[in-house]
Amino acid sequence: MVAIKEPGMIRRYFLELGLWFAAYALVLAGSLWLLQAGVEGTGLRIAVSLSPMVPGVGVCWAVLRQLGRMDEMQRRLQLEALAIAFAGTALVTFSYGFLENAGFPKLSMFAVWPLMAALWLAGTVVGALRYR
Repeated sequence: MVAIKEPGMIRRYFLELGLWFAAYALVLAGSLWLLQAGVEGTGLRIAVSLSPMVPGVGVCWAVLRQLGRMDEMQRRLQLEALAIAFAGTALVTFSYGFLENAGFPKLSMFAVWPLMAALWLAGTVVGALRYR
């Protein structure tokens, strides 16, 4: 079984992550509202469009902090899961790019992160089962 360095580590991680995701949802809703209200100026429209990425950076920061709290075994499991997610996302997105040449509909870049997250989760589950 994987050892946890300190009690409450998972709780703290989900609290940090949850707060950043809540901030992301609020900023995203606000940016969509402003864009639909007709924000003037290209520069301002770009800034408003990218504003949800500020709490998005916070989400990444929370994940990196959690990796720093993990023991060596947990880090290895996450590294392997991320490698699976990276390779799987590369293979799926490249394959779909070729399918677009065959007439498949174009996909938004918004489809990439959910795919990567699903593969990261699958890699974590597979690794956890393997190291039981």
